[in-house]
Amino acid sequence: MNQAALKDRTRSRITTRVPLDEDGKHCGFLSLPYSTHESAYGRIQIPFVCIRNGNGPTALLVAGNHGDEYEGQIALGRLIRELEPHQIDGRVLILPALNLPAVAAARRTSPLDGGNLNRLFPGDADGEPTAMIAHYVESELLPMADLAIDLHSGGSSLVYLPCAIVRDNGSDDFVRRQFAALKAFGGEFAYVTDGRNQGAERTFGAAADRCGVVAITTELGGGASIDRDGTRLAEAGIRRVLHQAGILKEAPPADPDALRLMKVEGALSYILASETGVFEPALELGDEVTVGAFAGQISFPETPWREPVPVHAEATGLVICKRAVAWTGRGDCLFQILAPYDGRGRLS
Repeated sequence: MNQAALKDRTRSRITTRVPLDEDGKHCGFLSLPYSTHESAYGRIQIPFVCIRNGNGPTALLVAGNHGDEYEGQIALGRLIRELEPHQIDGRVLILPALNLPAVAAARRTSPLDGGNLNRLFPGDADGEPTAMIAHYVESELLPMADLAIDLHSGGSSLVYLPCAIVRDNGSDDFVRRQFAALKAFGGEFAYVTDGRNQGAERTFGAAADRCGVVAITTELGGGASIDRDGTRLAEAGIRRVLHQAGILKEAPPADPDALRLMKVEGALSYILASETGVFEPALELGDEVTVGAFAGQISFPETPWREPVPVHAEATGLVICKRAVAWTGRGDCLFQILAPYDGRGRLS
């Protein structure tokens, strides 16, 4: 295959009529080709906004990476309506419903292909729709950006204490810039990951790493609902990070001393269901636990004479996440426990 043909095969088939190099607020769509019986030349229209004022840094803001996570979608919709070009220096690219088919279906994954967008980077230019979205983000949008924020929450099955997340892999300078953005985002809790857990190389955060882009992700609530504290944190945190990056001229203040940095110790940080049944939690978000602590029990409605099976913590730390749905299957995550982050030496 000649080089021209090879390059054509790696070029995204997603297009947009939104001008990216013109000042002003421009609202439109990413247009993803999707041929069906009902629409032979059909295209999925993903909402896309570019707000630009002169030369300056570029920020890429996304929500709806998972379709059933709503706090970020609400926060970015409000930002689109409120932010005007004269308030910034540079460019802000906003995708509040990145995996639109999943958003429209209120599902974590796409109903078109079953794709979990946050496990499909770097994607495929000629793949299924979800892989095409991942490819466009990593090959077209992230290379334009200096900063990226990917807004998540617990979705339908989990609920989190609102928090932000960064990676601490890469050069010392890159890690310092990551943590500067994290502290600007603010909040009460944040956690740090080395990006080495299973599947982490297929996430938006990993894509940002490969493109050399400072990136923050979040967990803002969940339970297929709207956490008001999480939404407020997203709205203020985005503005603070844009200000810290030199894009937004004014932003609300943050208290960096209030931020508690945590980390995932490893596989034992996740309490998993050992049985299928109804889970009755004994812990709440924000609880401090030690190894062996009673975390709840699983009961069996179909055999109610059977004794419930107890669940115990296998790590010491803070409960940051719990299952939002009582019915649980073997292997479901019931709780996530974070330990204090001990890597501050890299940040000095």
